[in-house]
Amino acid sequence: MNLKNSWAHIGPVLAVGTLCVVLTPSISAQVQTETETTHGKATHDVQVERGEVVMVSGNDLIVKKDDGQIVHIPNVPESARVNVDGKQLSVHELQPGMKLQRTITTTTTPQTVTTTQNVTGTVWHVTPPTSVILRLEDGTNQQFTIPRGQKFMINGRETDARDLRRGMTITATRIVEEPMTVVTHQREVTGTMPPPPPAPPANTPILIVVSRPTPAPAAAAEAEAPAKLPKTGSIVPSIGLLGIVFLGASFGLTMFRKLRAVA
Repeated sequence: MNLKNSWAHIGPVLAVGTLCVVLTPSISAQVQTETETTHGKATHDVQVERGEVVMVSGNDLIVKKDDGQIVHIPNVPESARVNVDGKQLSVHELQPGMKLQRTITTTTTPQTVTTTQNVTGTVWHVTPPTSVILRLEDGTNQQFTIPRGQKFMINGRETDARDLRRGMTITATRIVEEPMTVVTHQREVTGTMPPPPPAPPANTPILIVVSRPTPAPAAAAEAEAPAKLPKTGSIVPSIGLLGIVFLGASFGLTMFRKLRAVA
């Protein structure tokens, strides 16, 4: 606790209308603290981001967002999971073409933390009507500011700080209300498998492939060998024809010589 002004700015410092004053100085000082939190109406802000898986390499993920922006997400944690058609998939199970959607829900909740402290001490010194010094349990003295118009109950009689005397044991109540805001973020990533390839139109002709058996090597060699003519004649007719040619040539030369001699 700070001296003099430690509690002056937060409401009643010494018990409001119920301050108990005991004339027995032997009661030891003590501090009791109670805290209560009151929640206000929470507000929610939802952001949705969509994209398509382009590539997965180890723990690195590349996603193309709907606006065409390419986003590189390095070192995706092993614990990260994507809900795809009811299955929890890790980054290694993602496939190019998958559609991803990340939903970020930000919840803002106003809270008021009310802290109530009851301080019991023995009056060490009083400066009416502004302050009083109490001796606390640890043997130290602490000065407290008395709010304007503060009343005290002493032996069933309402009075002010002027009737406080050294050695009286009193209980003071301190109430602090501290407003604060709690912000939480919840992230959820879902996805869908890439769509199957489109079926061909109904009027598209269907190509049917028929396999033909491969011929055996021997049969193939036999089929590829050139055909041979049958042996139907001999060389004797050719020799006879050649003799007739020579004989004709000799007869022609003899006639030529005779005609030349007559001339």
